[in-house]
Amino acid sequence: MPSLRQSYTVTMPEEPPAAPFTLFSKDIRKKSSSISRSDFVSSFMGLLLNQAKNSKTTQGLVGLRNLGNTCFMNSILQCLSNTRELRDYCLQGTYRKDLNYSRSNTALMEEFAKLLQTIWTSSSNDVVSPSEFKTQIQKYAPRFVGYNQQDAQEFLRFLLDGLHNEVNRVTVRSKAVIEDLDYLPDEEKGKRMWKKYLEREDSRIVDLFVGQLRSSLTCSECNYCSTVFDPFWDLSLPISKKSYSEVSLLDCMRLFTKEDLLDGDEKPTCYRCKARRKCTKKFTIQKFPKILVLHLKRFSEARIRTSKLSTFVNFPLKDLDLREFALDNNIHAVYNLYAVSNHSGTTTGGHYTAYCKHPLSGEWYNFNDSRVTPVSSSQVRTCDAYLLFYELSSSASRV
Repeated sequence: MPSLRQSYTVTMPEEPPAAPFTLFSKDIRKKSSSISRSDFVSSFMGLLLNQAKNSKTTQGLVGLRNLGNTCFMNSILQCLSNTRELRDYCLQGTYRKDLNYSRSNTALMEEFAKLLQTIWTSSSNDVVSPSEFKTQIQKYAPRFVGYNQQDAQEFLRFLLDGLHNEVNRVTVRSKAVIEDLDYLPDEEKGKRMWKKYLEREDSRIVDLFVGQLRSSLTCSECNYCSTVFDPFWDLSLPISKKSYSEVSLLDCMRLFTKEDLLDGDEKPTCYRCKARRKCTKKFTIQKFPKILVLHLKRFSEARIRTSKLSTFVNFPLKDLDLREFALDNNIHAVYNLYAVSNHSGTTTGGHYTAYCKHPLSGEWYNFNDSRVTPVSSSQVRTCDAYLLFYELSSSASRV
């Protein structure tokens, strides 16, 4: 693998070096005779602690060079860079023990970790080039070859999938066996399906980002209810297309989980009737992930985007309570926002940026390619919000 110096180009601002400690300025030295030894030591230690604190809270405030329509990539990388546990996984080097050399290439995970290490060890106002990382992601997913504008959600899915594959703790996947588990209660069935999933897909990436969705089909003829449990990496939430200028995030969640009638060509086959029947379908969340990514469906379903919804979605910055969407309302499901990937402009000419909450200082920043600027929390909610990154609150342990 290339060295860190070979991998990333860092642009350093041309500024004269600052004096290491202002405590030793000429004026203070003149007055030093009037300062007691204990006061001097106390002031010196206080200055050291303050500088250490300030250096930590300015870490990670580094821009990423736009390589040519790569703002979608930069936006997602900054959101992931401010994902506390993923950042620590890379910065502390613990990912290395999980690298799965036996069944996959590991270059993507290694370059991603190097990029995060560079971001968090560079001086603020530096600009880092993610060119080596781009080389690896386009090897893993050739759709990102070149310099066309891409969808940030699709990029996130491919990236997380690639990282997961390279640190999957399962070195040899067992052959998938289809079992009939309909005789089990839903709670037990969900646990069994989750266990089977982890037997093949088990990584730190899964620990953080993957939840479990329950889909139920109820036959209108015999009332038989069949359930399916599937893992999810994010939830794509519809936005009401009515003439509302504003909706809430909970409105979008309710629209996603509301009962839908499947009729006509959509009629499924009832497990009990053994015939196609009109059914109702409903989603509930069986297992909430540590990191919940919510995708606001602003673009049309067509392969080529034809329209974009600019509806303002009012989302909370903290204490997002999702228990009403769980099968078990006693489950812990309260989230705090820490990053937003924004898309401004139209379907033919747009730009991605990111708002991220610094994991150490708690302050919000706007990451616009190479530019990083502070913003207030009141500026985070806009009509451009596209992907919302929430972290499960630490007030209770994860269920």
